[in-house]
Amino acid sequence: MYNSDTPSHAQLPTSRQLLRSTIIAAVVAAVILATIVLPSEYAIDPTGIGRVLGLTKMGEIKAQLAAEAAADAVAGSTSIAQRPVAAASPSAVAAPPTIKAKNVVQWRNETKVKLAAGQGAEVKLRMAGRAKASFSWTVQGGVVNFDTHGDGLGKSISYEKGRGVPADEGELEAAFDGNHGWFWRNRGRSDVTVVLRTRGDYAEIKRAL
Repeated sequence: MYNSDTPSHAQLPTSRQLLRSTIIAAVVAAVILATIVLPSEYAIDPTGIGRVLGLTKMGEIKAQLAAEAAADAVAGSTSIAQRPVAAASPSAVAAPPTIKAKNVVQWRNETKVKLAAGQGAEVKLRMAGRAKASFSWTVQGGVVNFDTHGDGLGKSISYEKGRGVPADEGELEAAFDGNHGWFWRNRGRSDVTVVLRTRGDYAEIKRAL
């Protein structure tokens, strides 16, 4: 039964053409890996394009959620506060730890963030490098996991993390120009409200998530 003509030898691709096609495919795959896959999945952004497109932030949140899930699986549903100081990521600029403020009575802004069970949210201050801002936040109705961190100019840093924490306060010093603030995750079964009070040297405060 006749189905199709068998291609002639002249119609077949040469070894050079096959090699060129293979090299082009490898280059395209490497570009996609560096600009899309690594930033969005692992928060690794060697080119800086992932941060411009917002993919690096996606990867950071995925990594953080995976770390939280692993920690919850090991520790169960304990609500005892644990506040280890996290090491800065490789792309971070070294910065001093948060210094606790004393007797802060007047605030520039008060922000309330309601979190349903399992929900996360982020509030950031836009700050210049070495600028300082005092803060105090409390959780109404439960406890939260948190990550105090910053990003900007292609850099990122984690100042402090905690799990099952009802409140925190102190002074945040920006390691570089950019957005610096807090990410909270409600791992409880009931809604909670985070009340954040801030004052100091920052241009604006905004909810990022």
